[in-house]
Amino acid sequence: MTGGKRVLLIIGGGIAAYKSLDLIRRLRERGVKVKVVMTAAAQQFITPLAAGALTAEKVYTDLFDREAEQDVGHIRLARDTGLIIVAPATADLMAKMAQGLAGDLASTVLLATNRPVLVAPAMNPAMWAHPATQRNVATLKTDGIAFIGPESGEMAESGEAGLGRMAEPLAIAERALELLEAGSALPARPLAGKHVVITSGPTHEPIDPVRYIANRSSGKQGHAIAAAAAEAGARVTLISGPVTLPDPAGVTVIPVETAKEMLAAVEAALPADVAIMAAAVADWRVAQEGSEKIKKDGSGQPPALALVENPDILSTVGHLAGNRPKLVVGFAAETQNLIANAQGKLQRKAADWIVANDVSPSTGVMGGDANTVRIVTHDGIEDWPTLGKTEVARRLVARIAAALETAEG
Repeated sequence: MTGGKRVLLIIGGGIAAYKSLDLIRRLRERGVKVKVVMTAAAQQFITPLAAGALTAEKVYTDLFDREAEQDVGHIRLARDTGLIIVAPATADLMAKMAQGLAGDLASTVLLATNRPVLVAPAMNPAMWAHPATQRNVATLKTDGIAFIGPESGEMAESGEAGLGRMAEPLAIAERALELLEAGSALPARPLAGKHVVITSGPTHEPIDPVRYIANRSSGKQGHAIAAAAAEAGARVTLISGPVTLPDPAGVTVIPVETAKEMLAAVEAALPADVAIMAAAVADWRVAQEGSEKIKKDGSGQPPALALVENPDILSTVGHLAGNRPKLVVGFAAETQNLIANAQGKLQRKAADWIVANDVSPSTGVMGGDANTVRIVTHDGIEDWPTLGKTEVARRLVARIAAALETAEG
């Protein structure tokens, strides 16, 4: 590779373009040489003069620039770099990338490059959540494009907030350095071509129209695993109980409420290469859901609620005959006898692995951002240190990818 510590920064047309000026500064502080391509829309927010002053380089704006194109300049820009960063990456620019359009300098460079590409999306939350945008994100990830962000927060528009803010320039610069140090290879995608089905969150089992049986699961761990699996190249189906988390990018999300609905969704999502049953499914539901709100009758006695056992989703998947995933991973959330209970679950439910964690109130795991897990398999027990749930997810996905590779020879 001839690019070395060189970056081509493509600035898209969004209000977050002003952050790209700071990104240039952050990259140059780290010894990275930066060239800039600006779309026509980007020039409505910042000027080529500002970008050029920070890079000390010519800023490229026109596909048909006579001087720049004397030596097929768009091909030179596409190749003479170690990394291309698109920041901000608007919905329009990502759509062009996903469809292979090449109507201006930015999209033509992106179609002509053989270098790694890092995309930092920035747009209104409704635009980010739109199915068309999510399809494009999934396509780009399948093509090997690396993503950073978006993040949640206030938007430029008054009263607008949510998932859509561009990642901070410092974070983008650090990720860029990681990719530059990795050389010209695209980010590893060890689960490319695999289908992973994941359950996440709690289930809500109705008692009457206003009450339900539930638990304290936030879904953070299951959603983090879904995001990590998508980053690793998998086609991910995430079946989620009621949570307040944003849908992970590039993931097909199927919302459900009850255990019975979750089981039906899992069965409909199969076949799959891997099933990761991370949801905290309610063990019981009421035998007869009340059609009206249950009222106190003045006796001081609570109403009698008959409970019946819910279907066991992990056991159902583990014991499948012809449609069983190659790897079935369950979770054991326990407050006592962690390993013994996890080993019992491994055997009873015909799982391949159990991810065991202590969810006693003192641990803060339920609803928190960190987790301490042990991987229980038929070969033994692996103790992991306390990690953020995102890092737990990445390590688990890496371990799954390695296991599949070993099994497939």
